[in-house]
Amino acid sequence: MTNAFNAMRNHPSAVLLVGQLVAVLAYPFLDGSTAGRAGIGVLQLLLLVVAVAAVRLTPALSWVAILFGAPATVFAVWEAVAPNEGWVVLVSALFHVPFYLFVSYAMIRYLFHDDVVTRDELYATGAAFTVVAWAFAYLYAAVQVIWPGSFDTQRTWFELLYLSFTTLTSLGLSDIVPVQPHSRSVVMVEQVAGVFYVALVVARLVGLARPVSR
Repeated sequence: MTNAFNAMRNHPSAVLLVGQLVAVLAYPFLDGSTAGRAGIGVLQLLLLVVAVAAVRLTPALSWVAILFGAPATVFAVWEAVAPNEGWVVLVSALFHVPFYLFVSYAMIRYLFHDDVVTRDELYATGAAFTVVAWAFAYLYAAVQVIWPGSFDTQRTWFELLYLSFTTLTSLGLSDIVPVQPHSRSVVMVEQVAGVFYVALVVARLVGLARPVSR
């Protein structure tokens, strides 16, 4: 038990990455109940808080995380109770999107903070990627509320998360189709973000593996 706890403490990014993937697999089983949706939402945010605390943020950045994270937790539960209330979904997204993007920034900052790549920093590359996907899923949910008919049909949050992952990874399976200009704009931004992220991480790892010629 002690060894497992130490491993989790030493590899918070791995805990976050595994937690994100477990949530993806568990969501279809729990989506049918309010308690299940609320539990996943709160668990996700707790994992993010643990990860943020572990990547050695400055006090100022920690306050930013609290500022967005606390209300995001409240609205994660509220949204699970009232998933069809447009204003709840919108306000929830207004807190979740900046919080998830902030966490992804913190993870990338953690990855670049020195010239040594640790095992946990490698996990951070995957964790940050999944966090960005979550952020765009909430952004799509907000777009769907503000501009009804943005997609081929009214989509659930999990379907929008699926769209986010397929877009961010450049798979583009196209079974969920953005049909309005605003939703298409967000999809294009996420496509660029996905390509840029992969290029950024690969350049970082290659740069550390090989000395730079001067």
